[in-house]
Amino acid sequence: MSPVHIAWIGLGSNLDGPHDHVERALDELDALPLTRRRRASRRYASRPVGPADQPDFVNAVAELETRLSPLALLDQLQALEQHHGRVRARRWGPRTLDLDLLLFDDRQLSTPRLTLPHPEMVRRAFVLVPLAELAPELRLPDGRWIEALAASLDRRDLQQVLPSP
Repeated sequence: MSPVHIAWIGLGSNLDGPHDHVERALDELDALPLTRRRRASRRYASRPVGPADQPDFVNAVAELETRLSPLALLDQLQALEQHHGRVRARRWGPRTLDLDLLLFDDRQLSTPRLTLPHPEMVRRAFVLVPLAELAPELRLPDGRWIEALAASLDRRDLQQVLPSP
């Protein structure tokens, strides 16, 4: 049997009931083959990166245990996005669900389909703040602390979202 890996997933949605998409996706992550969701952050609202002519996002981060390879996990994440009606009309455009593979153990990887760690995560408060909430002791493969990176970012556009009634 393949070894157990720890993967960190960034979740985001800003269309068609974004809070519900994120909540359902968290449950669906726990149902992926050879994968178990260990925990998830609180939910946060953030302004969109890129085009400003779209609604704010609901974001979260989840920690998974998986026996899948990074690319097999990416395939599963993209299938979940499709299940939620994700349409890739424009870069950084609105979406029903965005699932980003942020970290996979301490692996560094650069392929046409996947770069690990996620290349934009260190500039995004909506990723680093919930990640630091779950694992302040976590380090990137280059040794930088997630907590320190999160503390260095502007958080003015990031607000905790209360659960839906």
